[in-house]
This record gives sequence, C-alpha cells and structure tokens, in this order.
Amino acid sequence: LKYHVVEGNVQAKDVVKLSQAETLSGDSVQISAGKSGVKIDNAKVLKTDILCSNGVIHVIDSVLIPGDVQQTSSDSAKPADKTIVETAIGAGSFETLVQAVQAAGLVDALSGEQNLTVFAPTDEAFSKIPKKALQEILADKEKLQAILTYHVVPGKVLAKDVVELKSAKTLQGQSVNIAVSDAGVKIDGANVTKTDIVCSNGVIHVIDSLLIPELS
Repeated sequence: LKYHVVEGNVQAKDVVKLSQAETLSGDSVQISAGKSGVKIDNAKVLKTDILCSNGVIHVIDSVLIPGDVQQTSSDSAKPADKTIVETAIGAGSFETLVQAVQAAGLVDALSGEQNLTVFAPTDEAFSKIPKKALQEILADKEKLQAILTYHVVPGKVLAKDVVELKSAKTLQGQSVNIAVSDAGVKIDGANVTKTDIVCSNGVIHVIDSLLIPELS
C-alpha cells in the first residue's frame, strides 16, 4: 500500500511534469504521459485530482507492485541506457521530432558521447503548425537544422538547474528565454510539460510547442 502513496499534495498538473516519484515505501513509481493518457508504472490513470482535507487521490486501473514495471518495448534497456534519439523513438510521442531529426541529418549529433539537453516538442506540439508549413520546414534542410538545434543546449541541464536560469544558449547560436512562475516553466513561449527524462548522453525536457529562432 505504501507504494501507492507519495508525500505531498501532488496534483495532475504536477504529476505530468515528472518522470518518477518516490513513494512512502522508499521505491519510486515511473510516470509516463502521452496521447493515450498518463501511466503510473503500467497502470492507467482514470481520474485525477479528487481533493481531500489532507491530500489528493488519483484513480488507477491496476494494483502497483514494486519492481513489477514491464518494459513497453522489446528493448529491455533502461531509459538511462539509451541515447536521446533512442529514448525519443521509444517514447512514441515524438514521431514527428524523430522524422525531423532524421531529415536534418542530426541523428549522429544527438547520439554521441557529448551531454546535451533537448527541449523536445511532442507530436501534439508539431500538430499546431499548419500541415503545409510543416512540410515546407521538413523539406528545407538548412532551416530544419537551425530550428532543431535551437531546441538543444550543451550539457546535461536538469530541471533543478533550468529553473535557476533566465536564458540558455543553444547549439543553433541564439538563446532561448526561460521564465519560471507558479504556473510552471516556459521556454520562450512553450510550456514545459515533463522534465528530467534522463538519457545516456543527456536529458530531455518535454515542451508543448515548437521553438522558432530568428531566421534570416
């Protein structure tokens, strides 16, 4: 039972920003958010934010068992054993981003030994762009490289470090603006929806919009 309880009043808007949470049992549950909803380990979250006088309840469809997290792909490697690109492919919510990285010829750059921080827009973020405009971006390799590298910051910058910054210089050369408020963290105008997806060569933070640098 203690494996089902996390200290503090952690509401849905906060849960989706986490990749894991330590429970009262001492073990951590894994948290994943995607198009199909939110999962705690392998249990689907059915209802959220049932507020109580001493906390909050989120309803799930399965009993959680410590150490019983099943892999969602045939690859049994833990996320931290995978590169940024491999992690993005395995997540299933970055298909357009992966397609863009491949089209821009940046797979090797994002799979090397150098630690990088990627602010990764989801498929939903890309869907905000008109289809014709997105196709034009994907077809223009130089512009695509500029846009994608604008989402990448050198080094492994975890969430606890991001919130201390007002800006960060990207691989593209320009800097993204970082704004922290009670509502959360924004990179330029994009909301950070999930943080600290640790990879073998850096970390991914998920954002809800595509970042566009100043292009000549």
